[in-house]
Amino acid sequence: MQLLKDKILKYGRIYPDNILKVDSFLNHQIDPSLLAEIGKEFAKRFAGEGVNKILTIEASGIGIAAFTAYAFGCPMLFAKKTQTKNISSEVYTAKVMSYTHGKVYDIIVSKEFLKAGDKILIVDDFLANGAALEGLISLVEQAGATLVGCGIVIEKGFQGGGDRLRAQGVRVESLALIDKMTDTSLTFRQ
Repeated sequence: MQLLKDKILKYGRIYPDNILKVDSFLNHQIDPSLLAEIGKEFAKRFAGEGVNKILTIEASGIGIAAFTAYAFGCPMLFAKKTQTKNISSEVYTAKVMSYTHGKVYDIIVSKEFLKAGDKILIVDDFLANGAALEGLISLVEQAGATLVGCGIVIEKGFQGGGDRLRAQGVRVESLALIDKMTDTSLTFRQ
């Protein structure tokens, strides 16, 4: 998706430890026109798959997932990283190691909203080592729902998570796939 790649090159900032900051347009301050285009692109790529629910993880994936759900005309659901008093005690749960935060989260989704028979598209902002997606896939499997695939805005291909998931038969569609990143530059896969 050229519009996304252009934004990354113009506004993205590279930090040590393979951190790409895109918080000026994707996951802190949000460019709604870009997210609308991202949602449309995922809807186009997964058209005809019967997607009836979009699943993501809080917090950075929520905006992307909401625009994607709007493009599909279906609900969006996000996995929470903490149990709250207002969520049912009937939940699916999985452990996820956050690459960016360097800590393990117990993610949860209420059984009320994720059911057998759902056809789920998982959406997230980044794919690095794949831990967040593996946790979300576990929730889908626990529910007996069908995973249609994973829509990723930016994949760090050099970190191997996407390749590992694809080798396991998971359909992963990334809008910008970075092959190489140094402290000063990045290269997209064509």
